[in-house]
Amino acid sequence: MFEELMPLLTQRVLVLTLSRVSDEHICVNVIPKPLKSDQHDNDAALTTPLSVTGVPKELDEQLPRQLTEFVEAHLGLSSTLKIAKEQMDAAAKAARETAKKSTTSKSHAGSSRSADEPQSNAEPTLATATDAVGAGAGTGSLFDPEPKNNK
Repeated sequence: MFEELMPLLTQRVLVLTLSRVSDEHICVNVIPKPLKSDQHDNDAALTTPLSVTGVPKELDEQLPRQLTEFVEAHLGLSSTLKIAKEQMDAAAKAARETAKKSTTSKSHAGSSRSADEPQSNAEPTLATATDAVGAGAGTGSLFDPEPKNNK
């Protein structure tokens, strides 16, 4: 009986209760509890107890098989839940990275303009600078191929 429980004992504390339910029948309860290091684990399925009732001879013969099945089901469920949590964590991380990249690319796209877009009035243009100095006055701009002569 205890050999069957050993694999589960690596992940859980087990509480065993035995009670007499009639003159001939005994009820055996195996109740998994989380380890102290695993207290954040609120998976109710991993703490579902096994309850078996029978006469002592039946329990002697069949309880080891029942315990083996219980432990296998419990370990399989634990493994499945662990994998599902890892996949959900990976998906959440990927979604955060995608959202971060999307936000970053939008902010970069807002700062770069194409040649077809009109320029805002906040940035002075060559014509605006010339108009401010006066018509016919040279600006000394690098964009002027030759300096303007005032005649």
